[in-house]
Amino acid sequence: MPMHNKSLWERYKNHLCVSPSIGMMLDISRMDFPAKYFDTMEPEMQKAYRAMDELEAGAVANPDEQRMAGHYWLRSPERAPSTEIRKEIEATIHAVKDFASAVHAGTIKPEKRPRFTRLLIIGIGGSALGPQFIADALGTPADKMKPCFLDNTDPNGFDRLFTELGDDLAETLTLVISKSGGTVETRNGMVETAEAYRKAGLAFEKHAVAVTEAGSKLDDMAKNGSWLARFSMWDWVGGRTSVTSTVGLLPAALQGVYIEGLLKGAALCDEVTRSKDTRSNPAGLLAMAWHHATSGQGKKDMVLLPYKDRLQLFPRYLQQLVMESLGKEQDLKGRTVNQGIAVYGNKGSTDQHAYIQQLREGVNNFFVTFIEVLNDREGRSIEVEPGVTSGDYLSSFLLGTRNALYENGRESLTITIDKLDARSVGALIALYERSVGFYATLINVNAYHQPGVEAGKKMAGAIIHLQLDIIAHLRKRPGKSFTAQEIAKALNTEDRVETVFKILEHLAANRELNVVKIPAESIVDSRYEAVAV
Repeated sequence: MPMHNKSLWERYKNHLCVSPSIGMMLDISRMDFPAKYFDTMEPEMQKAYRAMDELEAGAVANPDEQRMAGHYWLRSPERAPSTEIRKEIEATIHAVKDFASAVHAGTIKPEKRPRFTRLLIIGIGGSALGPQFIADALGTPADKMKPCFLDNTDPNGFDRLFTELGDDLAETLTLVISKSGGTVETRNGMVETAEAYRKAGLAFEKHAVAVTEAGSKLDDMAKNGSWLARFSMWDWVGGRTSVTSTVGLLPAALQGVYIEGLLKGAALCDEVTRSKDTRSNPAGLLAMAWHHATSGQGKKDMVLLPYKDRLQLFPRYLQQLVMESLGKEQDLKGRTVNQGIAVYGNKGSTDQHAYIQQLREGVNNFFVTFIEVLNDREGRSIEVEPGVTSGDYLSSFLLGTRNALYENGRESLTITIDKLDARSVGALIALYERSVGFYATLINVNAYHQPGVEAGKKMAGAIIHLQLDIIAHLRKRPGKSFTAQEIAKALNTEDRVETVFKILEHLAANRELNVVKIPAESIVDSRYEAVAV
């Protein structure tokens, strides 16, 4: 049950972590951890700090691929484990700034227009979520370029975006972001975009930039195709921690975001969260709070409620960072643990009218993180009623929801930042990157590999091969129709009849694939045949 308000005030004062250098406070007082919790967890936290020191020093973090995890060096190149890496980072940041300046000045310009005004980013996962979050959080009407994104392989999504761009495609700079250059979704987006340029009478390569690892398929394509520019991604930067690399910096710089502030905020937060004094380390406290809330076993979900429109994509960004990093079947000793923390959320006070009802009175399977921004806006606010502004209401909704949840025994954390700008956004990103690293050590999993993602990609590839086999089988037998079960038997894939059926339904729904459906009384008995091309 909630404690008395006087006791809560004392608890608040005792557990408030204030970090003036990054304009941030973290309140964990409404997490119901026991009195001895800090003492009990301290040895494990010290182990987490040592593991982080080793990571930053260049230890191999991903043994599957023998890779380091060097995202912290991106904003503090002097901490890189070699002079070569430091120089590469510094040179790349300069190249990003120089390229953006040349584009803004019109020195680098499109094929048939005087200046690039639109920016299309093609990527998926970490190659899109970070840039999208930065673009939405820090974009203004004064942006030098207006960004848009292709982050899926949805044909209707492609059509929708190209229709929106219309004639502006002629002044659109396209960034293709893929470390390996072989990511299928990104490849598909690139192919569809190149075709859109061709239909508009434009040469794709005169509008295209690659962000990829040196020597990749994409790098070779950009080099051989005389694209406008190529920027490096490094194997020691994972997708979900790549937002302060060229993946995030190049789109941001082109948009007009103050990337120096973003890097500075991240670097300052890195410095604050290197402290081995847990009570003054906000990332350490977050990791401990997560461990308490979930019993170190993912038993509760993380709900993010940022009370600022510009932070509405932050929960989506954190879904990948947290869930891909921590969602692991095995721990570092090879034991089956099925770890992770589910993340979801939306902006306040929108959720006053959505799922707050369940959070307060429904199943208690979550903990909330409120994100509060003290500064309402640039300039003065009008009064919406005597003595009260719209920002006062936003603050009151946050405090009211926080209290309403607490009164019903629902745990919450509150992160408070002074104002929302490039520096504070950089600090937020760095805070969660390090918290994830600490928590991974506490639960003994590897935060820097993702075997489950690769498994899904391999299965998708196998399904594409099966589809090609199905089409070939039908085309070799024109005028004949077959059920899904008959085709599965013919292809010796009877254990995959359901998949065969789903593929056939998709083929028949898209007539350009030249497969027609002959309906039956039961849909699963429908027959399919190829028609002449």
